[in-house]
Amino acid sequence: MFQIIFHRGKCIGCNGCVEAAPDRWRISRKDGRCNLIEGKEKKGIYRALISIEEYAQNFQAANNCPVRIIQIARI
Repeated sequence: MFQIIFHRGKCIGCNGCVEAAPDRWRISRKDGRCNLIEGKEKKGIYRALISIEEYAQNFQAANNCPVRIIQIARI
């Protein structure tokens, strides 16, 4: 099991995460930043649990992020 950790307030809306993992990421129509689907927010940081099957796409999403605000942690 893995966890995505996403600092949404620092997102620049480049869409790199959405291209890599469209089932987990979406661009917000309100502010142009990305949203972590099924992410739970606490103090501006969003977290979501993912399975090993989602790991590769979300690892690529984290690597695509130019501001490095997506981390993937094993839990």
